[in-house]
Amino acid sequence: MSNDDTLRRIAEALERLAPPPPPAPNLSAASAFVWHTGPERLEPVARINRVALDLLVGISRARDTLLANTLQFARGLPANNALLWGARGMGKSSLVKAVHAATLEEEPSSHLKLVEIQREDLPSIGRLLSHLRAARQERFVLFCDDLSFSHDDQHYKSLKAVLDGGVEGRPGNVVLYATSNRRHLMPRDMIENERSSAINPSESVEEKVSLSDRFGLWLGFHPCDQDEYLAMIDGYCAAYGLQVAPDVLRAEAIEWQATRGSRSGRVAWQFFTDLAGRHGVALNGA
Repeated sequence: MSNDDTLRRIAEALERLAPPPPPAPNLSAASAFVWHTGPERLEPVARINRVALDLLVGISRARDTLLANTLQFARGLPANNALLWGARGMGKSSLVKAVHAATLEEEPSSHLKLVEIQREDLPSIGRLLSHLRAARQERFVLFCDDLSFSHDDQHYKSLKAVLDGGVEGRPGNVVLYATSNRRHLMPRDMIENERSSAINPSESVEEKVSLSDRFGLWLGFHPCDQDEYLAMIDGYCAAYGLQVAPDVLRAEAIEWQATRGSRSGRVAWQFFTDLAGRHGVALNGA
């Protein structure tokens, strides 16, 4: 057998072993997708888990800013990447999903898609952007929830090139929205530890802290007070037509948050879920 025949047989064997290339994603299948790896694919989301924008109480400034930025993007105008940071349970991820829905209502012809990527899948973000860059009409809000990094985490390097660097840079039809409990995406004690132990403290911290600087919008979320907490519950009751005596509702809501040891939008929704269940009121998706 000649060398050419041997090489041909080896090449044919390798082709049989190699997985076929993934099919091009059907971007008209849904308004939202989740990026999966192994195998890499965009999985359409039939029904997005979200609440209406007007039910998000106590975050009006962040709501208006993010909605305006998203509308600009949907209309083909310049828009910033956004980092939503701050207190847990105050509606950061809910706001991203609600703004996406509100933008589609106002700009139905924009073909705006929401694409969620998990933090652990960030090393594959370059290949995801290749799919999105090739889209002809669609525009994409790339959404990474609960984004943060530890001291030995290298995933942030994949994200830095997308936000601000790299030869290709971020595609013009993609904007990134991320949520985090940390303003600089890394724990404060870790920042202080690196500053105190590094040979050059400023350079040690700068590489990771500079990641958050690459977001054009920083939207802060702070713990709500009792009036805002009760206003959230009143809003849910009005939206779902649940009528409870105001003094009873107030007393039960305050007792609920006292047992949880905190007040937030998440706690308000959890109380309302319990309340609706006790009164026989079905919720969306329940």
